[in-house]
Amino acid sequence: MAQARDAARNGTPMATPILFPRRLILAGAMMCGMLLALAVHVLGQRFGLDLGGLWRVDDARVLVPAGAALAWWLIATVGFCGGYFTATLMHSAVSGHIPRRMRQFLVVTGVLLAAAAGQAASAPSAIPTASGVLAGLTALCLGVVLAFCGAHFALRKA
Repeated sequence: MAQARDAARNGTPMATPILFPRRLILAGAMMCGMLLALAVHVLGQRFGLDLGGLWRVDDARVLVPAGAALAWWLIATVGFCGGYFTATLMHSAVSGHIPRRMRQFLVVTGVLLAAAAGQAASAPSAIPTASGVLAGLTALCLGVVLAFCGAHFALRKA
């Protein structure tokens, strides 16, 4: 407010902030959240957190294996947080509020996560193919839905 008043006194026009279209931020945040959720799914499979355990019937007494439940919640949390933080960062990036070190940290973290997921995905899998495909599609859908929810929540708040 004070800047606008000072600019009006000096006769210089004040720069208007540039805003990304809301749909562009939402699409970018959904894509990032989905990719993060898939990366966590792939990495989780290497550590025994298999979402495909939801469809296996090994023991009638166990409803849902703990590894499958933990994988479900981990993928959901990463998808939501990825969408939320990406939407928040994209919203503030236009006005230049992201420091250079933060940008560098985010780029390095993203590259390392993608490299780890790529290495984990290239190894042979111990899970049956049909169960692995179904688990991957479930992780994809869960990541997209929760990334949308996180991004929508971040944009309503902004």
